[in-house]
Formats: sequence, structure tokens, C-alpha cells
Amino acid sequence: MAQGPINYEIPNEMRDFAEKSVEQAKKAFDGFLGAANKAVSTAENQATTVQSTGKDIATKAIGYAEQNVGAAFELAQKLVRAKDVQEVMQHQSEFMKAQIAALQSQLQDLGATMQSTVQKAATEAQANFQKATADAQATVQKAAEGMKRK
Repeated sequence: MAQGPINYEIPNEMRDFAEKSVEQAKKAFDGFLGAANKAVSTAENQATTVQSTGKDIATKAIGYAEQNVGAAFELAQKLVRAKDVQEVMQHQSEFMKAQIAALQSQLQDLGATMQSTVQKAATEAQANFQKATADAQATVQKAAEGMKRK
């Protein structure tokens, strides 16, 4: 007795369930991609912020260098006009005191700017990481709820 191929039909309910499962998986994957894209975008924004702050620090440093060189030229003019060694020593002493004070102030300002930048970047990074984690968890939760409903 030759038997023909057995014809198994897949019930409509099973096909519907499989189709919905694929749709839910695609939605979950799209959600993960969205969260990943947000995280990359956020990281790019942080890099831009840090780069901008780096420019500000460099601009300050150049400004300080200009001030210091200007003070040195001013000293040179005073030394050229000095009438005796005592006046030369007085100008040199005043210059050194002024430059030490200026350098301390400049270093404090740069240090404060750098500290502020690092704190701001760390705070932003932590907030962005927490948001990305929350977004990923929400996506997983939605996918899990979608699977439970079936």
C-alpha cells in the first residue's frame, strides 16, 4: 500500500501567534537600536562639550601667555630706562612679585575651570548612562509584556 504524503496543516491560531511573536521581537529590537543610537548621540554631545571647554581653556592659556609676555616687555622697558643698579633690582623685584601673583591666579582659574569641566562631564555621563539603562529596561519590559499577552 503506497501512501501519499501526509498533509499537515498549521492552524490559523498558531500562524497568528508566530506572526505576533515576530512583530514583538522586531519592536523590541527596534527599541534596542533606538536606545543604542541615543547613547551614541549623547556620547557625541559630551565629546563636543569637552572639546568646546578644551578650546576655552586653550584660549585662556593663550591670553595668560600674552599677559605674561606683555609684563616681560614692560619690565624690559623699565630696565632700559633704569639709571642705576638699585633701580634695576627694584624693577626686577616688583616684576617677580607681580608675576608670582599673576601665575598663582592664572593657575587657580585654570584649575577651577578644569575641575568644573570634569565634574560637569562626569555628571552628564552618569545621567546619560542612567537614562540609557532606563530606556533599555523599558524596552525589555514592553517586549516581555507583549510576549505575556499572547
